[in-house]
Amino acid sequence: MEVTWWGHATCTIEDSGVRVLTDPLFVRRFAHLRRRRGEVPPPEAAVADAVLISHLHSDHLHLPSLARLAPGSLLIVPKGATGAVPGLRVLRRLRGLRITEVAPGDEVRVGAVLVRAVPALHDGRRLPVGPHRVPALGFVVEGEARTYFAGDTGLFDDMADAVGPVDVALLPVGGWGPYLGHHHLDAARAAQALAMLAPRSAVPVHYGTYWPIGMDGVRPHEFHAPGDEFVRQAALVAPGVAVHRLGHGEHVRPEARR
Repeated sequence: MEVTWWGHATCTIEDSGVRVLTDPLFVRRFAHLRRRRGEVPPPEAAVADAVLISHLHSDHLHLPSLARLAPGSLLIVPKGATGAVPGLRVLRRLRGLRITEVAPGDEVRVGAVLVRAVPALHDGRRLPVGPHRVPALGFVVEGEARTYFAGDTGLFDDMADAVGPVDVALLPVGGWGPYLGHHHLDAARAAQALAMLAPRSAVPVHYGTYWPIGMDGVRPHEFHAPGDEFVRQAALVAPGVAVHRLGHGEHVRPEARR
């Protein structure tokens, strides 16, 4: 089992011969954001047996990045996504993407792994407009290991029960701007989530990649520091968890099941 972090929330999970890609974002600049650290992921990053979309925000469901997927790729999205984002229907028609919509508790078999959708505490709408009817999700990918990809989420009381036992947790620890709301995890809240979930290993994601254009000097510690701060906080509240702080494009083979 191996995890590669490409930057932001984009990861490749390789388990039991299956490649699963999360929230692909393959551009140097979009909207008011630019990539400040790490190269744009190479073409091989878009190769996957299944692609997981946690919610509809454009830094997680990015249509031009999805257009780089191989024709016929399997896309697993929150229930209602194809109705809320017309561009998904266009990609399905032009690229032959196979789109499966899921809600919390739903499972999708992908070769030798099982993908299970779990709840997330986050506004899942396609902003700036859109009805609040499409859930934000996390996912557990189960093969040789059980790997939790949280997407974007805040802490919620029954997180451990909703997610279930996991071996590896890919947790967001920052954002793309200097202000995070409560429906996000910063480094301290991500460490609390780690203590609740009690995996063997963790990888911090969703930080240190994109930042608003013209704001390089505004609260720069919130761009650079979350990974190291998560390592520090995790050592305090979840000392039994091995935390792997990766650079962009780096990979790790975390310990699998106990």
